[in-house]
Amino acid sequence: MLLQELYGHLGEDNLRDLLRHVSLGKLKTFQMFDRLKTRCHLSKLNSENLRNAAPKLLERMNEGDGVLATELAQCILVSHMDLIIAVLDKLGVPHNEGFFDKDADVASKLVGKWQQEAYDAVKDKFPKSVLVFYLNHLAIEVNPETPLFQPAA
Repeated sequence: MLLQELYGHLGEDNLRDLLRHVSLGKLKTFQMFDRLKTRCHLSKLNSENLRNAAPKLLERMNEGDGVLATELAQCILVSHMDLIIAVLDKLGVPHNEGFFDKDADVASKLVGKWQQEAYDAVKDKFPKSVLVFYLNHLAIEVNPETPLFQPAA
């Protein structure tokens, strides 16, 4: 699955919720604010405008805009480094403050029902939409053939 397809599978409501959890302050800290504003074609970037842009953003990603999908994922995830660290720690993936080396053998740590296990371990600490998004994003990074993860109730 491609990253832009993930957004389509999760749906517009989920995308709107993901956008609600983007920290504009962290985007400014990581110098991603202006890039996101430009990429989303917004004249003014604030939480409300970003959420309201969800239908158009999803449409663009459904049309195959992989660059938008990647940059949006970076903005969502940089807003939740604590979630990433918690998941990687739970999975035993070596990392440096949430980032792992591109040549790291992450796949060996992602075995069995790793997504459900990680979800169950941290689901009470983080927004569900962001957690599910990250678990799917991580799976796509390691193995694009991984099917969509939806947590068991």
